[in-house]
Amino acid sequence: MTRFALTVEYDGRPFQGWQRQAHGPSVQAALEEAAFAVTGERVAVHAAGRTDAGVHAEAMRAHLDLAKALTPFRLMEALNARVRPAPAAVTACEIVGDDWHARFSCRARHYRYVVVNRRAPLTWERGLAWQVPQALDAGTMAAAAGALVGRHDFTTFRSAHCQADSPVRTLDRLAVRREGERVTVEASARSFLHHQVRSMVGCLALVGMGRWSVANMGAALAARDRAALGLNAPPDGLYFVGADY
Repeated sequence: MTRFALTVEYDGRPFQGWQRQAHGPSVQAALEEAAFAVTGERVAVHAAGRTDAGVHAEAMRAHLDLAKALTPFRLMEALNARVRPAPAAVTACEIVGDDWHARFSCRARHYRYVVVNRRAPLTWERGLAWQVPQALDAGTMAAAAGALVGRHDFTTFRSAHCQADSPVRTLDRLAVRREGERVTVEASARSFLHHQVRSMVGCLALVGMGRWSVANMGAALAARDRAALGLNAPPDGLYFVGADY
């Protein structure tokens, strides 16, 4: 049995998320069905993160175990041929040790959230970014982001459906920058709670609009209550961009 590590990119719009679902297509199912078509083996593809419906990935890390003898290049080419026309692709493949696990060996996960701050509707970026028509002050958003960095109880920024044992997480980085009409939020941590990034971005947007102050962000965190959340950003602008091992 050989363990292969994959790097996968995908457009999340047609998927119900990474994880296999009974009610719709998923990235995991697309890869597992492709692996079965190539090898005749029923395998599980494990990922570094479980993105929600509509969330995208530039470099999701994953792994699967195969009995069939294949080179990494042949496996990558075969999986990509079978996954078509779904908007997902294996961009890298390598053999790793049996003790390497895409999820449990991961030391850090990185996300990017893209906001297009303009009044005109999105055209080719529809579903790939969050359009916010109200003017956003990225400098104030960056100041508010600083209140969330560090080890905290993130209950306020956690989905009611989150299955994590604890709401306590260490947020290593939360950066905000503007380039023209694009406001980008970058988040890094060893692990995130369900909807944590989207919830943080939604509240940062409220700060940028002037509807919340920096102090309001700190108060929301301190409340440890989902009812204190101001806004949960849509999945459209969220990208899983990398994992460290």
